[in-house]
Amino acid sequence: MIGKNSKIYVSGHNGLVGSAIVRRLKFFGYKKIITKNKEELDLRNQNSVESFFKTYKPEGVINAAATVGGIYANNKYKAEFIYNNLAIQTNIIHFSYKFKVKSLIFLGSSCVYPRDCKQPIKEKYLLNSVLEKTNEPYAVAKIAGIKMCESYNYQYGTNFKCLMPTNTYGPNDNFNLLTSHFYPALITKVLNAKKNNKKYIFLWGNGKAKREIMYVDDLADACIFFLKKKTKESLINIGSGVEKTISEYAKFIIKHLKLDINLKYNHTKPNGTPRKKLDTTIAKKYGWKARINLKNGLDNVLNSIEK
Repeated sequence: MIGKNSKIYVSGHNGLVGSAIVRRLKFFGYKKIITKNKEELDLRNQNSVESFFKTYKPEGVINAAATVGGIYANNKYKAEFIYNNLAIQTNIIHFSYKFKVKSLIFLGSSCVYPRDCKQPIKEKYLLNSVLEKTNEPYAVAKIAGIKMCESYNYQYGTNFKCLMPTNTYGPNDNFNLLTSHFYPALITKVLNAKKNNKKYIFLWGNGKAKREIMYVDDLADACIFFLKKKTKESLINIGSGVEKTISEYAKFIIKHLKLDINLKYNHTKPNGTPRKKLDTTIAKKYGWKARINLKNGLDNVLNSIEK
C-alpha cells in the first residue's frame, strides 16, 4: 500500500485544497510528491495525461484539480464547469487504472447531493432527487466522477475512493467576491468594510441558508488518511459538524474582529441550497474526524491574508 516513500501525484497543487495536501504530505514525511502546474500539464488533454502517467508512474493519486466557485461563477460559467471537470477527472481516473495506481482519491463536493436532501446527508441519498439548479453542471460532473470510480472498482478491482467534503476554507483560498465560495466572500466583505469604515455589509439572499464548513487542513488530512486505506465504500462524506446560517457566519467574523458592522440583505440574489450538513458516520467508522475549530481556522486565514 501507500507509504512515506511512495510516489504520490497531487493534481491542482496550487489551489486551496491541493496546496494544503502538499503541505500536509510534507509535514507527515512523504518524500516523493509529484506536482505539475497548468503550463506543464493540461489535465483536459488526454494524450498529455497519458504521457504523464506513463513517465512518472505514480503509486498514489489525489485529484484536487477542478474548476470551482460560488453561486455567481457556477451560474455564469456553466459550460466551463461541466467540460473542465469532466475532462480532468475522466483522464486522471482512467489513466490511474491503466497505469496501475495503487490508491486514488477523487474529491467532489457536498453539492452532488439533492437540493432538498434529508439532513444530515448520508452517502446513500446520492441521486435520490433533483439537484440545486445554481450548481447543477458542476454537480453532474462530480457525480459522473463518483460513478466512474465505482464502476472501475467494480469491474477492475481498483482502490479508488471518492471523498465528498463540505464547504472548505483556509489559506490560499479564492477571496474574489464574484467567483469565491460564500465563507471567503464573507471574510472579504467584512475586511473591506473595516478598511473603508463601512457600517454594514450586504449578504446575498436572506442569509438563512445553512452551511457546514471545514478548515482545509482537515480535508487534506482526510485525503492522506484514506489514501492509505482500503475501504468497502467508494463514496465517503468528509465534514466537521460545524453548521451555521450565512448570517451567523458573518456575525461570527464581525465579532471575532471586534467590529461594529451591521448586515443588510440583497433579496434579488439567490440563497442557494437551503441546508447542506453531511453525515460523517462512515468516515468516523474508519477512524477519521475533523480537529480544527472555527476560531482557530479563522485566525489562520486572517494571518495568511496579513502576510
